[in-house]
Amino acid sequence: MLTIYGIPNCDTMKKATTWLKANNQPFEFHDYKTQGIEVERLKSWFDQVGMEKIFNKRSTTWKELPAEIQASVTSTETAIPVLQEHTSIIKRPVLEKGGTVFCVGFDEKEYKKLID
Repeated sequence: MLTIYGIPNCDTMKKATTWLKANNQPFEFHDYKTQGIEVERLKSWFDQVGMEKIFNKRSTTWKELPAEIQASVTSTETAIPVLQEHTSIIKRPVLEKGGTVFCVGFDEKEYKKLID
């Protein structure tokens, strides 16, 4: 089963879920805003694809954080609490299949691999 992680009002999330539905790919939606995100899951994602791919320093939320919080993010250990408190900084969507990160962001070519 696919799980798509993100927030419902994100345009990229909407593209991804629309594509999955149009291509008859069943999925579960995990909403960061209402369900949060577990430390273990973030660590797993960092191990699989790297912190840089998950931690979106281009997000508005990140840019609006105080400089001292931004400066405190120097490792995966210091990034995790920031991501848990400010889930909008997590790149989205994260598409996971069987505990493995399939894709971060929406890339139609990558998503097509689901049905090939």
